Amino acid sequence: MLAFQRVENHRPPRWADPARPQQFHLDPEVADLDRAQEEVLALGASLLDESDEQRSWRVFADPAGHRFCLVRH
Repeated sequence: MLAFQRVENHRPPRWADPARPQQFHLDPEVADLDRAQEEVLALGASLLDESDEQRSWRVFADPAGHRFCLVRH
C-alpha cells in the first residue's frame, strides 16, 4: 500500500533543478518498456529521458512533476 497526503502551497519538483528536488521516486518494473511508455504517456506522464538500446529504463514525470522510471525486467 502507498499513501499520500496533500500539502498547502505545494511546489512541484522541477526536473534537474536542485532548488525544487524530487520528493519520492518509484521504479516500477515492466515486461515491455515500449508498451508501458505508451500507457503512462496516455495517462498524462511526460518523457524526460529516453533510454538507448544499452539502457533498460526510461525517466518520466507524472502530471504533478514527480519523477519515476520504468525499468525493463
